[in-house]
Amino acid sequence: MTTLTSPHDLLAAIPFLIGYHPENSLVMVALKADAVGMAMRVDMPTDLASESYDLLASHFVREGAEGAFIVAYVNEGTDPEPVLINTSAALMRVGIAIKESLIVCEGRYRSMLCYDSECCPATGNPVPDIDSSQIALEHVIAGHPMPYASVAGLVQSIAALPSSFADSWQSEVRQFWIESDSENLKELQQDGATAVVDLAGEYQLGRGGEDRELVARVIGRCSDIQVRDFALGSHDEESADGYWQMWRDLLLIAPRGFVAPIASIFAALAYERGEGALAHKALDRALVDDERYSLALLLRRVF
Repeated sequence: MTTLTSPHDLLAAIPFLIGYHPENSLVMVALKADAVGMAMRVDMPTDLASESYDLLASHFVREGAEGAFIVAYVNEGTDPEPVLINTSAALMRVGIAIKESLIVCEGRYRSMLCYDSECCPATGNPVPDIDSSQIALEHVIAGHPMPYASVAGLVQSIAALPSSFADSWQSEVRQFWIESDSENLKELQQDGATAVVDLAGEYQLGRGGEDRELVARVIGRCSDIQVRDFALGSHDEESADGYWQMWRDLLLIAPRGFVAPIASIFAALAYERGEGALAHKALDRALVDDERYSLALLLRRVF
């Protein structure tokens, strides 16, 4: 990624780093050796105790960050300065330098660190258009999508399609469910692993999920933990994009009761690709389907 050398660069980069244009948010970006590391977004805090800010800072310590960018996205009438001051203080207490602290409101931004009225007037500067930025160009070339307009767009991008609720589709998938006490358990698990590889091959050839029965087999067989774990580790760097598209498509059409394993696999791939916000929203879908699904709970803690 282009080195972030100005507020313009930073504000253009943040939607790409978190996947959407933030609102009512505190965004913190870690820097290591002047390179962008972790980006973290939380709802704009209100009435937080000092130890809560220290908890935010602790994530940057674990990241090995040397510096930080902080940006508050707020609506007119909200005063984010106390939050930015407390966040900066918590980071500085653990030895992390504040490189920039910005307030974004109603399409304009101003810096908490710049007192030059020519550079940073009291009315702020217009937020740059990311479409024409170098950051946008680099992400598009790398195959990453443009950020969603809001978190709602991000959520909608992996929401269930109406066809996933059809009774006929539910029955078709359910016939491939694997009971843990099945007499031919190993054969069913092998069939599930084979189905994953076969469907991934279809995606590699550009045919996607045209084979409806094969799609149902993969979704249904992933009800077994062994099949699911095989699926988690079945891609490599060369096949990652095909697998990514495959699991995304399956997440959209997985029927109730079969969403949790598919969503968890997709979340792992999303996180691996650096799309942390999308990974968390996928875990939301997993836990709505099964609030005690162990892999989703584990991934939530890891992420």
